Amino acid sequence: MSEFRRIGVVGCGVMGAGFTEVVARAGLDVTVLVRGEKAIDRGMERLLRSLERAVRKGKISGHDRDAAMQRVSFATRAKALHDRQLVVEAVGESLDDKRRVLAELDDVVQDPDAVLASSTSSIPISKLGQGTRDPGRLVGVHFFNPAPVMPLVELVGSLPTRAATLDRVESFLTTTLGKQVVRAKDQPGFIVNALLVPYLLAAVRMLEAGAASAEEIDQGMTLGCGHPMGPLALIDLIGLDTIASIGEAMYAELKEPLYAPPSLLLRMLESGLLGRKSGQGFHLYA
Repeated sequence: MSEFRRIGVVGCGVMGAGFTEVVARAGLDVTVLVRGEKAIDRGMERLLRSLERAVRKGKISGHDRDAAMQRVSFATRAKALHDRQLVVEAVGESLDDKRRVLAELDDVVQDPDAVLASSTSSIPISKLGQGTRDPGRLVGVHFFNPAPVMPLVELVGSLPTRAATLDRVESFLTTTLGKQVVRAKDQPGFIVNALLVPYLLAAVRMLEAGAASAEEIDQGMTLGCGHPMGPLALIDLIGLDTIASIGEAMYAELKEPLYAPPSLLLRMLESGLLGRKSGQGFHLYA
């Protein structure tokens, strides 16, 4: 039986909902903290839509879907997480926002054995831990989208993170959730995004320079390199805003130009073109 039975999640966007689904399908009790009643409705809709997709694909049964939904409760006040044994913040990729959430969790989650985790995909855990009284219990758990499908999780500890905390969380991720874990050093972008983001931004610069169309760039990488998805289509899937935030966070620390979001990406964001979630990014979506 898992050491962590009562799980908390802050935020029910793409990654928050994905992590919530993974945990609920594993048979654990989950409380999701969101901002208000409308966010509850959106979160429940997102969860149910993903679970329905899993039923259609034969991954789970209708009974499994219903049981998973029954394990999830929503709350709008942080004190609802007071008894949680593991709490994952899954708010937007903003250092200030994540620090604020983690500081609040530090006050609410009183059990000294409880673990706080961040879903950050680029921000060093040491920076996030500066707002907490005990950074030794803080780890990074970077899931990949869609979390119920993708097998990998990057597990990140800062210098103050206790070795026992990392071991406990790795055991939970592998044994209870069935994920494959790689331990990454506490550096901007960790392993995957440190390699992936420069590649994605290079594709945007190629489009910006007029060297090829979005379709040609994506076809070049799918048909020529065997990638399952082209770089611009992948940015659309992840979200242009997310990629820009990751790039900005990495550039702020490393000052390497290859991490800086290109002007084209920033102009698209200003125009509300976020990718699949807005219906248009580098490609059009129904």
